[in-house]
Amino acid sequence: MKKKIRGRETAVALNYDSDRDVAPKVVAIGQGNVAKKMLEKGEESDIPIYKDEKLVSQLAQMEMGSYIPETLYEAVAQVLVFIAEVDSYEE
Repeated sequence: MKKKIRGRETAVALNYDSDRDVAPKVVAIGQGNVAKKMLEKGEESDIPIYKDEKLVSQLAQMEMGSYIPETLYEAVAQVLVFIAEVDSYEE
């Protein structure tokens, strides 16, 4: 996911393993050049990129490695549906 905060691009990476995790968790947060590198690596690895400015703003305030709070479950569920649709389209 990405957005611009105060003119700086921001990216947040989430990870979710339904067999291991109780909820998706934040695994990387970057701004500026770090965000650009995250997005480049994601594109190179064919990782879907979802754009939601409000959600990225909230996730970027979290600590890396923390599970998303229940208040963001619905928003992140939309991201997971998007990724599932992209994955099924590519197959």
